[in-house]
Amino acid sequence: MRTILAVARKDVLLMVRYPMNLISRIFEPIGWLMPVYFLGRAFSQGGSAPGFAAWTGTGDYMAFIVVGWILSAYVSAVMWGMGFSLKTEMDQGVLESSWVAPITPARLLVGRTLASVAVTTLTSIAFAALATLLFDISVRGQLVPAMLFSLPVVVGLYGLGFMLAGLVLRLRDANTLIDVGNFVLGLLSGRDYPVLVLPRAVMVLSLILPLTYGYDGIRALLLGTRPLLPLPLQVLLATVFMVVMILAGLWTLQRLDYRTRVEGSLGHH
Repeated sequence: MRTILAVARKDVLLMVRYPMNLISRIFEPIGWLMPVYFLGRAFSQGGSAPGFAAWTGTGDYMAFIVVGWILSAYVSAVMWGMGFSLKTEMDQGVLESSWVAPITPARLLVGRTLASVAVTTLTSIAFAALATLLFDISVRGQLVPAMLFSLPVVVGLYGLGFMLAGLVLRLRDANTLIDVGNFVLGLLSGRDYPVLVLPRAVMVLSLILPLTYGYDGIRALLLGTRPLLPLPLQVLLATVFMVVMILAGLWTLQRLDYRTRVEGSLGHH
């Protein structure tokens, strides 16, 4: 824990040196969502969206999207926190010294995302408050159960982050890998819309992704939408996803890290 907290403290110090980056993380999503808000208003009937309600069980399409964006912020925090931090250290020329320290790479990666997840929590609260004022959304559901449900979902993302970090070690290209992975994951898991509207072949891929049920279950608890599966089953899926992804991610990172060390290519940028 001392190692993890030391790495997290270092990252927090770097973050607070650039406060405009933190402020932009609050206001930038608002800019992206403004066109969605006005487009939705243009197709609404009397301030409600009956077509959207027929698919989801709620006519508050902006609340649906804002909840998805908040969860996706954690997805990005883990993916960028693990993958891009390695690329940054590659560019700075300090990856080798960090990687040969007498601690496991997983601890370094967890420390790098701990600060990012903590900051994401604060910026997400500020973003949710601002979105509530601007878009007149309301959450009438169960906040505490939704927060508890989100824990295994977010922890399970660390397994994905471990895999991504291993791939960055091998490919040495973080930006494209993370951008594409983040976009496709959000597209398939229903960040912005119910996955039931997708073409059947794509919907099959969406229903295979455990993150789909994370978005769906949290929305069901907060907004009262119709869940794809009964909520107890979704909680079980999220828990299984967490365990499987952590084990698979650690194994993948270990194998790719071992291969990189054997080849001696850690310093090849």
